[in-house]
Amino acid sequence: MIRIKQLSRILSTLLVPVLLLASILSACQPVEDSVTSTPTDIPQPTRTPTIAPTATPVWELEGWNLVWQDEFESELVDPDKWTLEIGGHGWGNNEKQFYTDRLENVRLEEGNLVIEARDEFFVRRHFTSGRIKTQEKFTFSYGRVEARMKLPYGQGIWPAFWMLGSNIEETPWPKSGEIDIMEHIGREPANVYGTVHGPGYSGAGGVGHFTSFPSGSLSDEFHIFAIEWEEEEIRWYVDDAQFFKLSPAQVSGDWVFDHPFFLLINMAVGGYWPGEPDETTVFPQFLYVDYVRVYQRPDLVGFGPTTTVEP
Repeated sequence: MIRIKQLSRILSTLLVPVLLLASILSACQPVEDSVTSTPTDIPQPTRTPTIAPTATPVWELEGWNLVWQDEFESELVDPDKWTLEIGGHGWGNNEKQFYTDRLENVRLEEGNLVIEARDEFFVRRHFTSGRIKTQEKFTFSYGRVEARMKLPYGQGIWPAFWMLGSNIEETPWPKSGEIDIMEHIGREPANVYGTVHGPGYSGAGGVGHFTSFPSGSLSDEFHIFAIEWEEEEIRWYVDDAQFFKLSPAQVSGDWVFDHPFFLLINMAVGGYWPGEPDETTVFPQFLYVDYVRVYQRPDLVGFGPTTTVEP
């Protein structure tokens, strides 16, 4: 009996630490969260389409003040900035289109000016297209002029971004002057021309130069065409790369680029220079213009711009 009691006492003595240790270990276990955790599969890498940043550059250019612009963000061509020309008299170049003010030929779409050349008979002409100008609405002397454009292609297609002297009504062309910022003829898909016309150097005798684009075609994507016009020098650029420079010593007649000019954008069909459309020419053809901007340096005070809004 004594031995049993002694054994019981020994077992009790040993059991108490065991129970105490079990209680401590139980208290140390983490409390399970009330939110049920669901196993998550690790996603496999996927190819995500890259969204290209907007191609339209910021308006600011270091060293230049923006004095005029059209971003073509409205619903219709702004009548306070542009006049839509109408006519089909060949325009001195034996062109084959009739320029209209219809939406089929000149309109705004998704932030772009769109000029569409169509194969259709219209007022004794076999093609229609569009031509716009800032004459009597905006003129300026000197500065940087640029437009971001996507050009058409094909035999007989002739888009242009250019300028005429604002005195053309009283001083007929070419004495009033012409500056071609960009001309492109469809049979030369990689080439862009910059030219001036004046007294003694007009028409086929205009003074200019061309550059060839490395990709082989100017109709694949948008490009920026620009000039920087100073009192005695004009420089031509494509995507900010200069390809031509002209001064008074390089022309055979008077330098007539010392007065206000206005802007024009058009797409001709046919003419002496590009030749006629043929069976390879696809219609309709489209000229897209993202924006037109005019800058001047701060020191050009008194040289424009001058803006006249017709009543």
